[in-house]
Amino acid sequence: MDSIKKSFPVTGMTCASCALKVEKALQHQKGVSSAAVDLVGNTVTVIFDPAVNPDNLKRAVQAAGYGLLTGDEAANAEEVARFHERSQKVLKISVLCSIFLSVPLVILEMFFMHHPVPYQHVIAGLLAAPVVWICGFRFFRGAIMQLKNRSSNMDTLVALSAGISYLFSLFNVLFPSFWLSRGFEPGFYFEASAVVITFVLLGKLLEDRAKSSTSAALKKLIGLQPGKVILIDADGKERIVGVADVKPGDVLLAKPGDKLAVDGIVASGSSFVDESMLTGEPVAVEKLQGAPVYCGTINQKGSFTYSARKVGSETLLSQIVKAVREAQSSKAPVQKQVDKIASVFVPVVLAISVVTLIVWSILGGENGFLHGLYAMITVLVIACPCALGLATPTAITVGVGRGAENGILVKDAEALEMAGKIDTIVLDKTGTITIGKPVVTHTAWRQGADAEKLSSVFLGLETLSEHPLAGAIKIFFESEGVQKTPVTMFSAIPGGGVTALYGNEIYFAGSANLLASMNISIPDEFKTDLANWEKEAATIVYFFDFKSILAAIALSDEIKAGSVQAINELVQNGIEVHMLTGDNLAAANAIAEKTGIKHFKAGASPKDKAEYIIGLQKAGRVVGMVGDGINDSQALAQADVSIAMGRGSDIAMDVAKATIVSSDLNKITELIKLSRQTIRLIRQNLFWAFVYNVVGIPIAAGILYPIAGITLNPMIAGLAMAMSSVSVVSNSLRLRWKKL
Repeated sequence: MDSIKKSFPVTGMTCASCALKVEKALQHQKGVSSAAVDLVGNTVTVIFDPAVNPDNLKRAVQAAGYGLLTGDEAANAEEVARFHERSQKVLKISVLCSIFLSVPLVILEMFFMHHPVPYQHVIAGLLAAPVVWICGFRFFRGAIMQLKNRSSNMDTLVALSAGISYLFSLFNVLFPSFWLSRGFEPGFYFEASAVVITFVLLGKLLEDRAKSSTSAALKKLIGLQPGKVILIDADGKERIVGVADVKPGDVLLAKPGDKLAVDGIVASGSSFVDESMLTGEPVAVEKLQGAPVYCGTINQKGSFTYSARKVGSETLLSQIVKAVREAQSSKAPVQKQVDKIASVFVPVVLAISVVTLIVWSILGGENGFLHGLYAMITVLVIACPCALGLATPTAITVGVGRGAENGILVKDAEALEMAGKIDTIVLDKTGTITIGKPVVTHTAWRQGADAEKLSSVFLGLETLSEHPLAGAIKIFFESEGVQKTPVTMFSAIPGGGVTALYGNEIYFAGSANLLASMNISIPDEFKTDLANWEKEAATIVYFFDFKSILAAIALSDEIKAGSVQAINELVQNGIEVHMLTGDNLAAANAIAEKTGIKHFKAGASPKDKAEYIIGLQKAGRVVGMVGDGINDSQALAQADVSIAMGRGSDIAMDVAKATIVSSDLNKITELIKLSRQTIRLIRQNLFWAFVYNVVGIPIAAGILYPIAGITLNPMIAGLAMAMSSVSVVSNSLRLRWKKL
């Protein structure tokens, strides 16, 4: 029996280690072949035997400390939406409260250090308590979960540092004589405990917002399908029904401007349908009886009926939604650098603190145990993860800001990191390399024809036409100052063109097929121009009467200014450039020749584009995909780095991890440079954060005491901790002045 592949929403995940735990919990279940978590979408895709009860999967995930929703899709979506709305609201309130309480706390403890105010540390303890124990509760809960699973991450580090800092400080407020009577100065770390919580919560909020904007892409894709549709009964009556009630074989009505509800076949009528969401091509497609139509595409000016063929999850749009979701979840969860460090760092710090207590107790003489206890607590306090916690977010924040100033919007750290490793760029053609709409590029008039008079007639004819190319011809003539001549008896010729009467003469505008059907031959004077236009893959519209061709106009999608230079620069930097397009081979070849692109694929569907990316990835390439349309969303989700053009569809921008606001391809090179500079900064920041801990922890443990009689004063420890954070922030700010 075939395995079932299904995605389930997961609640309660906060980091990459959470994703790994959910995966492990499911993979250990009998009958489960694989489980892949999409941390961005908070879902897990599971492949399992039909005999497996989803409730068993739910219990396994709950045992790991998370939630799994196994109900129907609509109920799940509603519950997930409520859960995220609630958690985002709680997180936002926690951040605001933490900042509100931490600012006066830091001022009180740092600026009145040598001139204390009455009950200073009592006030500090009261200010810090809500930050640590209420706003920071999630970290303690996370640390306990890590402990149960015998592992550690950033939550463990934050909980240990903040919790011990607060409890140690509270003990010293309540029992200062305990240390004073033994020759020790009591230390107070209330501000340190609160600041740690505040910084990490702020990072969580920024990360959460990035994840929310990314998962919005799927909601918008799903929103392309209308909720209601006009169904025509067997007796010819129209009634409005929900899309969920449509069955294969039902006949539906599409009015002008309607989104098509299902995949089907045109039963009667004709129109032009905008299929750019599937093909990326800007020219609407003429639909006559028997032509296929697809869910989510937009009917333009005509009305027609269509017979449903594929409904619900079987439609092409649903397949794209599913593919985008799977592409996002198929990537192995990337462990955050800080979590990786923390998983090693926390046990090491704990071991050092215990060893410190033991060594002091054995070798410290009469007060050895007290010296050891004091030193052990100082080690745990000085191991505060402020510098580690700031190392990545500060560099990312400055890097993202620097990109925004240059018209490059980057969503997250992973995109910035991977952009510097790109060795292959795949470009969509229409709207990315080219402008994305047809324009008149060439005109030719019959020798001896009255071009001025006939241009007015031609304009009058195209003004009444609903064909998508007619608009481009109208814009061209109007820009040339041509005045429209009114025509009469206008009519459209299905599949061919349009015709109208002016004076005593009937005129036509249309394709070569219409020309051939009327047995009108092409004069020699046009043949050279037509051959050149066909090499450029231009679309040709003929203007003629019953006797001969009067004019020919070539329309094509022009290459954007700067595209050729941008592609050349990428190639010079050792990056291989590929092009994908839903357009025909001739058009693709023409653009490839003009831009110098050696690798391309024409006639590519959304699925073809994604498979092309997969092929490159299997060959070991790090792939950046650049696109602007809904039809690119599946390939964008699959790519290692996805880049959307800012003037494209909202869905492409939501799926993509980076957006070029100006749609200038030259910005891709800048993004790669920005990535490399930012990652270099992160590594430097982590290095300095480690230096602080490598130097500070041994001193806190008392390594210098036998040599120079020096132990670490709590105030100096607090200052060193603050300076480590300042150095990390200052280093990150250098990126603001670096040239891209």
